[in-house]
Amino acid sequence: MAVFMISACAFGVLLEHPGSALHQAIDDPLARRAVMGAAMGSTLVGIVYSPWGRRSGAHMNPAVTLTFLTLGKIERWDAALYVAAQFLGGIAGVYAAGVLMGAPLANSAVNYVATFPGSGGAGVAFLAEAIISFLMMSAILFVSNSRRLSRFTGLCAGLLLAAFITVEAPLSGVSLNPARSVGSAYFAGEWPAIWIYFIAPPVAMLLAGQLYRLRHGVHGVLCAKLHHHGGTRCIFRCNYGAFDVR
Repeated sequence: MAVFMISACAFGVLLEHPGSALHQAIDDPLARRAVMGAAMGSTLVGIVYSPWGRRSGAHMNPAVTLTFLTLGKIERWDAALYVAAQFLGGIAGVYAAGVLMGAPLANSAVNYVATFPGSGGAGVAFLAEAIISFLMMSAILFVSNSRRLSRFTGLCAGLLLAAFITVEAPLSGVSLNPARSVGSAYFAGEWPAIWIYFIAPPVAMLLAGQLYRLRHGVHGVLCAKLHHHGGTRCIFRCNYGAFDVR
């Protein structure tokens, strides 16, 4: 999670700080969001398939962890530690980025890459976060439990994130993740809309998980890892080898 936030901060400065050569070279906000989306999608893909990602399952997101908890794939104590690590990682990543980048990260145009509702207001932002969170969790569950597609779970998540940042960012900032929003808000010192990112992503992902279980049954979710690497120890209630995967 810290690595993800360092990447978000670095690309946020490069693309949005008024003094950045890249910002000046890319005048169109949509084009800048597309570059940001590609950068963060690639960061997510790299983390999922990295040794750390293969070892932990690469959740990075309390909403994802809680969804797998409700699906019976993770122990409560493990889930609590995962969530704590995610929030601490989010704060630590932005702190490290601040040490490395200094004042440009605090510039009002970057503002620690904090997530805020767009011009449509809190209601639109809440709905947008709920929709993209539901789509993300649904895609993760569908792809990760398919024998044919499971190895592409990280790639699928990265492509979705890239698309969301490109298209949806003006509505809510594209959080999907309470820990990601807290990491930025802690240093930006701006909390008025934080409730959106604490409620919409977890509720939408939990709903996606329950709908998936209703359709595919209690054994339809095989593991809590985004990328199940056979050579890496799995701490979850893993049935990856016990059932036929679609």
